[in-house]
Amino acid sequence: MSKSTLLYGSVIITYRCNARCNMCDCFKDPSKPGEELGTDIIKKLPAMSFVNITGGEPFIRNDISEIVGELYKKTKRIVISTNGYFTDRILQLCREYPRVGIRISIEGLEESNDRIRGIPEGFKRGYGTLKKLVAEGHRDVGFGCTVQEMNAQDLLPLYELSDELGMEFATAALHNSFYFRKTDNKIEDKLKVSKAFEELINKLLKSGSPKKWFRAYFNHGLINYIYGNKRYLPCNMGSNGFFVDPFGDVLPCNGSAEKMSMGNLHNKEWDEIWNSPEAEEVRNMVKKCPRNCWMIGSAAPAMKQKIWIPALWVLKHKLAGGYSLKENGFINLDEGRTKDGYAEKSHTA
Repeated sequence: MSKSTLLYGSVIITYRCNARCNMCDCFKDPSKPGEELGTDIIKKLPAMSFVNITGGEPFIRNDISEIVGELYKKTKRIVISTNGYFTDRILQLCREYPRVGIRISIEGLEESNDRIRGIPEGFKRGYGTLKKLVAEGHRDVGFGCTVQEMNAQDLLPLYELSDELGMEFATAALHNSFYFRKTDNKIEDKLKVSKAFEELINKLLKSGSPKKWFRAYFNHGLINYIYGNKRYLPCNMGSNGFFVDPFGDVLPCNGSAEKMSMGNLHNKEWDEIWNSPEAEEVRNMVKKCPRNCWMIGSAAPAMKQKIWIPALWVLKHKLAGGYSLKENGFINLDEGRTKDGYAEKSHTA
């Protein structure tokens, strides 16, 4: 297998969005249709093992079918992240491309979701789209939730909803980045949010699915991130993964404080960018990055590369019969809680 086919790619096809999420301000600074990348830029991308199409809201693009068709020449697996509002467009695309994955962002049950995402009846639209995809027999369907204080109480019910429907359930923790145009996202009540993750982790560990056991480890990493600790596995974004933004810039990730461009595909070819001094400089910046992000795009490749680390963690907690914040050092063992409610020490995986 060539090195390029081991790459994980993410293509941000637009910053236009119909949502008004409390944790993302990209709708205040949308890209213009005439400046967004097209299939000419997609054609320059290398072969990849996986591609995520994201936004903004990807289904705002009228040419998303052409983009997907071109990306299928580069990879066998494509997953589109969407808020699920444009039901008819999503169903039509899935009929055209039965292998495409759909992940709908649902930020809690109806009340929480609609407050956070700012779309009237957004939950009904997103959940309705999920059910229609399932009814049509679409195989690769799931939803994800970015967890914060406003929706932490809904995390377990959302997982149970996904489990009943046989869907994938993805998670993330509230964070800041240039991508969200936000610097003030913050989880104040770390214990409340971490307790919700603790419940989810135990549900995942009790399942009969090895894939869910490893998802439990990923969620353990989210708790660690919430407490501000060093990430458990090294980040290799910019080496084994990349993003392309709507303007054609090749980036290591979308989690940095400032945009870090390796080069632009409008005026350079892929190999020229990927092997350039600018790309090497960006990779060095990633190595020194202090943000300790823990998102599925960077964590999943790292978990696969060092599979024994999450595997041993899974074995340990399966044998122990469960997972607890206290036993993993997130609550002070002597005092129960520190004065601010959170552990003072660093933790190990």
